[in-house]
Amino acid sequence: MSGYSELQIWLIILALGIGTFLIRFSFLGVVGNRDLPPFVLRLLRYTAVAVIPGLVAPLVAWPAATGGQADPVRISAAAVALGLGVMFRNVLLSICAGAATLIAAQLLLG
Repeated sequence: MSGYSELQIWLIILALGIGTFLIRFSFLGVVGNRDLPPFVLRLLRYTAVAVIPGLVAPLVAWPAATGGQADPVRISAAAVALGLGVMFRNVLLSICAGAATLIAAQLLLG
């Protein structure tokens, strides 16, 4: 079916597991008990700000639910979430308002 033997599949799983462990250990085990330089700590604060839009933007611009076509329901929910996030600087409020807008717009617009 896949062209790999059972042994090859287990070796791939083992190699990926070891690789994942080493990547995590490089941060947690090697530098976990040391103080990081102030510029690194300052840059790490922006991780969520960089990751969350990267996860959400494709779901708004090219949603799988509509076959990759942008639709007003998701764009309006994203606009409400962005607007409230900028206005109040509250992530939880922004997420909840965006979700509520998405649900309400889906019920109203179909």
